[in-house]
This record gives sequence, structure tokens and C-alpha cells, in this order.
Amino acid sequence: MSHRLSLREKSIVFVGFMGVGKTTIGKLVAKKLYRDFIDVDEEIEKEFGMPPRQIFETYGEKTFREREQSLTISLSKQPLNVISLGGGAFLNEEIRKACLENCIVFFLDLSWDSWKERISLIIDSRPVLQNKSLEEMKELYYSRQSAYSHHHSKLQTDHMNEEEAAEYLIESLKLTWELYA
Repeated sequence: MSHRLSLREKSIVFVGFMGVGKTTIGKLVAKKLYRDFIDVDEEIEKEFGMPPRQIFETYGEKTFREREQSLTISLSKQPLNVISLGGGAFLNEEIRKACLENCIVFFLDLSWDSWKERISLIIDSRPVLQNKSLEEMKELYYSRQSAYSHHHSKLQTDHMNEEEAAEYLIESLKLTWELYA
């Protein structure tokens, strides 16, 4: 007989567009809640021994996405982790379904104007941004918003630093755990 995890035991998953701070904020939340932090892209990178950009070039996006799906679904069933998904992962219906069913899903939202200011910091490490114009990036940003609309809670991070966002999320979680204990 399978054991259903309590709300307090469920893993926490961060979704949102690339570069919004899922990994940075996720690491802070994990540390403060004494949980393990897992960045799905970093796990795949370790497995293949190369960054996602190189995996895309060498094996193709399909191979990357297949591994992303199996790893994320497996991780979603484990308790007490904080998991950061790559920006494109939540477009996958199987990933979305598994995370929403098994975890607490937070959508970290950042406006287009705020995100645009981060492009120079992230472009080299993001394969899907390569050779795209600003207009194409904007189109990609908005095309993914509907996938991110499936979540348990949303945090608008435009006017927060990483520490403030992490503190807000932890306080929200603790309140929720108390209310639904």
C-alpha cells in the first residue's frame, strides 16, 4: 500500500522562466528548511558530463527532455526535497501532472521588463536563447506563461531580492503547514 505524503513532507518545486531565480531562491529555501536541494538541469549535466547547451548540441533537445521527464517524475515522489526545474520542463504535461500531484509547486514570476535586464547574465548558459532576437525571446517568454499558470502558489519577484523571496516563501509554507496540519 502506498503512503501519501503529508503536506509538510511533500517536496517543494520551483517553476518559472529561465533566469528568474529558481535555483538561487531554491537553495536558500532548502537551507532554511533543512532539506536537500536538487536542480534538475545540474543533475542532468552531471549525468552527461556536459552543460545543457552541449547536451542539446551533441544529443539533441529530445534526449535532454526525455531525461528531464524521467528524473523529475522520480524526484517528485520523494519527500522533503526542494527542486528547481529548468524553464522548459513545465511545458511537459507529464512533468506538470506529477509535480502538481506529488509536490508543492511555486511559480516564481518575474515581469518581462525585469527579466530583460538579466539577459546578459544568463544567455551563454541557456541553449534555447541562442541566436534569438529580443523579439523572439519575448515571444518565448510569453508562450511559456500558460504552462506556469498551473501551480499551487505564485510569487511575483520583481521587487524582491533572493533573501526576501526565500523568507516570504518559508513563512507562507509554515503558515500553510499549520493551517492544514
